[in-house]
Amino acid sequence: MSGKEGCGIAGIALTQNDAALPLFYALYALQHRGQESAGIAVCNRNKEGKGNETSARNDDIQLIRGMGFVHEVFDDEQLKSLKGNIGIGHVRYSTTGASKLENAEPLLVNYKNGKIAIAHNGNLVNTAELGRELEREGRIFHSDTDTEMIAQLLAKELTRHDPIGAIKELMKRVIGSYSLVILMDNLLMAVRDPLGIKPLCLGEIKDEKEEIGEGYIIASESTVIDMLGGKLVRDVRPGEVLLIKDGNLESYQLYKGVNTAHCVFEYIYFARADSILDGKLVYDVRREIGERLAGEHCVEADIVSPVPDSGITFAIGYARQAGLDYIEGFIKNRYVGRTFIMPEKGTRDTAVRLKLNVVQANVEGKRVVLVDDSIVRGTTSRRIVANLKKKGANEVHLRVGSPPIKAPCYLGINTPTRAELLASNRTMDEICKFLNANSIGYLSLEGLIDSVGMDANNLCLGCLTGKYPVEIPGEVCIARQLKLTQF
Repeated sequence: MSGKEGCGIAGIALTQNDAALPLFYALYALQHRGQESAGIAVCNRNKEGKGNETSARNDDIQLIRGMGFVHEVFDDEQLKSLKGNIGIGHVRYSTTGASKLENAEPLLVNYKNGKIAIAHNGNLVNTAELGRELEREGRIFHSDTDTEMIAQLLAKELTRHDPIGAIKELMKRVIGSYSLVILMDNLLMAVRDPLGIKPLCLGEIKDEKEEIGEGYIIASESTVIDMLGGKLVRDVRPGEVLLIKDGNLESYQLYKGVNTAHCVFEYIYFARADSILDGKLVYDVRREIGERLAGEHCVEADIVSPVPDSGITFAIGYARQAGLDYIEGFIKNRYVGRTFIMPEKGTRDTAVRLKLNVVQANVEGKRVVLVDDSIVRGTTSRRIVANLKKKGANEVHLRVGSPPIKAPCYLGINTPTRAELLASNRTMDEICKFLNANSIGYLSLEGLIDSVGMDANNLCLGCLTGKYPVEIPGEVCIARQLKLTQF
C-alpha cells in the first residue's frame, strides 16, 4: 500500500509499578502504526529534555515526546525519570497537521482541575466548524491537529460535567473516527467512537510475578497485551468509555447503535497479523483473503511471491489454494521504514529503491504471481513489477488482496483526493498497462466481506465504495448518522 495509516495508542494503569517502561514496550509493538513521532505521559514528577524532545510537567502529569522512532525518542534515563503507575503513549503519523514536534502526542492541555493528557487514533471530519467555535471562545491552539480540538472541547465540558458526562457531550459534537486514551486526575480513560471505526482493546495482567506487575492495559491492538504478558479481555465497545482508577475498572456505555463501521483496512493492512480484532485473528483473515483471491483470479504461473511484509500472508493463502510454490522474490531491508507511512513523496520513492531487493535466482525465467495487500497510488507497485522483469521474470501477474481503492479516506488514512488514487478513474486494462503487469486481479468486495466474516453494514467500506458512515460534505453518506437523542 502507498498512503498512510492509523496511529497507535496505549494506556496502562498498574497497581504499584511505574507505567513508563511498559508503555515504551507497548509503543514498540505499535511502531508499525506510525513512525513520525512518539510520546509517553504519566502521572507525576520530574523534568528533563534534550535535542528532538520536549518535556512538560505539572503537579500531576509528566510528558516526554519527540520526533522519530520509539527508540530514538526515549533513553533509559528518561524512562527512569517518568514516575507514575498510570500513563498513556502514542506513535504518530500525520493525517491532520504537519509532521512536527508541536503535533506529537500525547498532547497536554489545561482544564479547571489541572491538566489533561490525550492520545488519539483516528480523524475528525468537522474540524473547521469546531475550530471556529473554539477560537470564538478565545481558545488558543498550540498544534494544528484534530486531537487538540478534542482536548479543548473536553476541557470545556469538564467545567460543567464530571468526566463521563464530559465525554458524553464530546461524543455529540465530534464527527469522525476516534479511539482515545486520556490521563487526568490520577485516572485513565479509554474512549471508542460510537461506530467503532478504529480499534481499541482491553487487557489485564493478574500475575504479580510478571515483570510489568498487575493492572490494566488499553491498546490499539491486542499484540501489545500479548507482549506485556497480559490477557486480552475484550474489545472496547463502540460508544463505550472505560474508567480506571485506584485499580478499579468501570464501564459506561454512552451509546448503543444498530450498526458499527469497523475500518476494513485494519484487517487488510494496518493491524499486525498476530493481533485479534473483534474476535478474529488478523492472520486468519488475510490467509482466507489469499485463498479467495486465488479462486477468483487463477492464472497459469510457476511461483507465488509476496510483496513483503504486507503481502506475505495473502500470498501463503493464494499459493495453497492455487497449488503453486510459495517463493520469496524479494528480500526486505528491515532498516527502511514502511513506505506507506512516510510523509513526503520523495522520501517514499527513495525508500522503495532501498527497501526491496529482487532475488534474481528465484524469479529469472519464471511466471510470477505477485501478491500485495492493496494498491493506493500505484507508484510503488509499478516499480516493483519493473524490478522483477528487469531481473528476468518472464511474466508478472499482480494479485491484490483488496478491491480497488476508488475513493479517499477521511477517517484515518492520508489519501485526501481521488486524483491520487490509481483506480479512481481507470479501467482494469488501464491499471494493468500503467503497472506494466501481464495481468491484474483484485479481490471482489463480496470476497473481502466474506473473508472478514462480518456483515457489510458493520464495516467502513468508504474507500472502496465511496459511501461513508459519517457525514462528509460532497460525499455519499449511508444512513448511520447519530442523533443527539440516541445518547
